[in-house]
Amino acid sequence: MANRARPPLFNPKNVNKVLLKKPSPGSQQSGPTFNRLTVLWVDNRGVPFNTTGFNAALFRGNTLVQTAFFDRFGVVFFSAVSTLTTVNYTIQVYDSFGRVYRTKSIPAGVEAFSVIG
Repeated sequence: MANRARPPLFNPKNVNKVLLKKPSPGSQQSGPTFNRLTVLWVDNRGVPFNTTGFNAALFRGNTLVQTAFFDRFGVVFFSAVSTLTTVNYTIQVYDSFGRVYRTKSIPAGVEAFSVIG
């Protein structure tokens, strides 16, 4: 499991200076944090939508790769796509009635992607 990022530590005697911690030699991240493609749907302020009932379809060119449902926190997880991605994908986001809300291109070389708006 990957280590979580930690906020900087501040020196209590001098609030403006950050205590620098040297990372241990084995703690450097050597690969992606997410092992499968993860997409987050957020508004213009970066707040995730409540996406209960929404789903997404992932395409490579005109070929359907996978469909998946969003959870209620604005996240959809594509288990068939490992990261870092090696090809470009197109994602289409649908509501529960099958209407397309968004169509976005996902570039190669990513492990996570945000659909904004």
